[in-house]
Amino acid sequence: MRIDWNNYIGKTLNITMQENYGVVYGNQMNNEHNAFYEIVFKTGKLVNAFEEGLLLESQRDELTFQTFVPFSSVKCIDIY
Repeated sequence: MRIDWNNYIGKTLNITMQENYGVVYGNQMNNEHNAFYEIVFKTGKLVNAFEEGLLLESQRDELTFQTFVPFSSVKCIDIY
């Protein structure tokens, strides 16, 4: 089944990822080690949809950024 994602542009999506990992760098002055964490969710406003995935727009630390999420990484999606 295919979904026309253009019907949901402007809506907030909460995407549960299959498996994806990120890294947070520790403070070098305190000799902290890098901390690895699992990225489980991607949340943002849907701004565009492509055959390969979805483009989300989010804000963090007063910055706006866009994230492309390929469909192969998506486990499920909540639409708000």
